Amino acid sequence: MVTAAPEGPSPAAESEVPQDFRLALAQKRFLYRSKHLPNVDRTQLKAEINELVDSEELGPVYEQLCAELEWPVDADRLARLRAANTEKLAALDAKIADAEENLGDVEVREARAAKADYLCKTGDREAAVEAYQKVEEKAAGSGLKMDNVFNMIRGDFAAGRWGDAKEGIAQAKALCAKGGDWERKNRLKVYEAYYSLATRAFKAAADLFLDSVATFTTTELFSYEQCIFYTVVTSIVSLQRMDLKSKVVDAPEVLTIIDSMPHLASFLNSLYDCKYQDFFRAFVEVAAMVERDYALSPHFRYYVREVRVLAYAQFLESYKSVRLDAMAAAFGVSAPFMDGELADFIVAGRLPAKIDKVAGVVVTSRPDIKNAQYQQTIKQGDLVLNRLQKLAKVTDVE
Repeated sequence: MVTAAPEGPSPAAESEVPQDFRLALAQKRFLYRSKHLPNVDRTQLKAEINELVDSEELGPVYEQLCAELEWPVDADRLARLRAANTEKLAALDAKIADAEENLGDVEVREARAAKADYLCKTGDREAAVEAYQKVEEKAAGSGLKMDNVFNMIRGDFAAGRWGDAKEGIAQAKALCAKGGDWERKNRLKVYEAYYSLATRAFKAAADLFLDSVATFTTTELFSYEQCIFYTVVTSIVSLQRMDLKSKVVDAPEVLTIIDSMPHLASFLNSLYDCKYQDFFRAFVEVAAMVERDYALSPHFRYYVREVRVLAYAQFLESYKSVRLDAMAAAFGVSAPFMDGELADFIVAGRLPAKIDKVAGVVVTSRPDIKNAQYQQTIKQGDLVLNRLQKLAKVTDVE
């Protein structure tokens, strides 16, 4: 994940909330189990994961980790974590009982919320859902209910429960419609953007990130720098060239941060400026960042393919025909490599072109837009005439 420090202040800088440790743990777990990734210090990652488990008393999570990461279960450690969980829950229950007996609704709600938050952070989802339902009995406004839903969604994100996260987002939208404040509405956009990113809805993710970037405060999910990274990588494969220029390339929020993030500025600007060799060099580095990201990694192959199609299509748009070796030189690759790339995409119907192997040229075959519009007009006209004839028959009968 991108962690470079910004050159200027971010919108969230004044009151930045640290990233939820569950999402940080999810990223570490992902990197540890992804043995194909180079330059990953698994010894350091294991130490950091174990430190989080102990400091946050993650008894329910520890067993899952051992099974997932193929670690032997330390029975003494597991017993110690369970004992700490039991002791903490007993103290929270005692606080709830005292509040119900001696204090008001506000104190009861806060005590119940403390227990629900603890169950949520330790990974006991079913118990957390039940506990939050009890919190809502004393919660008057939708704002506090949305905070509880956000907490559950973050846990679902961290555990990869994308179906549950979708339901949580729908629940948060319903609460927001009943009177959510401006700040929580903006946070909800970022949660929905992250869900869209993780489920390969890159167009929806790009639109939501672009709507949120100027007022970003959702640092419990990821940093402002990471938000810019997600905005750029989703926008490149989603926006038309003119929209990319106005909404991303020239966006003040992006310009403030992007130069401090390695290779991202070159990746974005070189594509727009048609500097394809520079673009491919930067693309290699950005693709590595995508592959190392917990949410984006499952879509790594898809994303790499879409970016390549985009670049080749943009290059070919300027030519009726072009020599294969000239195109290869523009991208800084060999002619045989370019031949294979283009052939695969042409056969798949992704590029409107043909390769003349004998002449060594690529011939584009753009669709005839005017002829297509003419044919569409004829069809629509026939449809209108048929309806008029039917109407005339009905009128004559009457």
